[in-house]
Amino acid sequence: MTLFDDLGEDVPLRGLPERVVSLVPSLTEAVATTVPGVLVGATDYCTHPSDLDVPRVGGSKYPKLDRVFELSPDLVLANSEENRPEDVERLRANGFPVWVTEAPATVPHALASLRRLLTQAFEVDEPRWLVEAEELWRETRPVRRRAVVPVWRKPWVILGRDTFGGDVLRRLGVSIVYGSEADRYPRPKLDELRSWFAEGAADLLVLPDEPYLFTAEDGPEAFPGVPYVLVSGRYLTWYGPSLVAAHAELSAVL
Repeated sequence: MTLFDDLGEDVPLRGLPERVVSLVPSLTEAVATTVPGVLVGATDYCTHPSDLDVPRVGGSKYPKLDRVFELSPDLVLANSEENRPEDVERLRANGFPVWVTEAPATVPHALASLRRLLTQAFEVDEPRWLVEAEELWRETRPVRRRAVVPVWRKPWVILGRDTFGGDVLRRLGVSIVYGSEADRYPRPKLDELRSWFAEGAADLLVLPDEPYLFTAEDGPEAFPGVPYVLVSGRYLTWYGPSLVAAHAELSAVL
């Protein structure tokens, strides 16, 4: 059967997938939770479920494709932002169906993408965690804080417009000051970042622990006197079962 991924590309499956390799941590957690037993490979960064015991195929940006080939998957899961097009094309050229999800700009967008993948490719009913996540994240709270949200350092990389993490914060009442910039992930100089706080345009620094591991000793010292919170990068940027716990956890921290 031929399905179509988020980018409109053919995904020619020969029946229900029984051997799946995931190159995306969020998708790994969603599939492992919803369709147990089908994953036969995942990236080194696929840390959830914590008891997932499958061969590792390197990172998302630079997967070891030869290892993927050896696993003989009948479906590979990828993402338009996390994985390189040339890797996707090489997998397809070698006869492996690849389902590419689009980088979601909002929580509803992410959950709709997951629903399509799970119900169409795996022909399962929509999972309870997905329905619960939709209910939890349906409302958007009034803005009460304005934040700068770095996701990398050296150079500084900041959450900008149309990002999943930005929408997560927005729904919890925290607007991001780079939300209207041209780039989705701006790379401003440190002086510019500090100026947001000096001018009163921002009043909170949000520091996740991934992809860059910000800590109380690494990150806040660059912004003397600025209120900050340390948050789980998984709760901020992963979309899948983690969204259920993320709502309460992030609400408490923020």
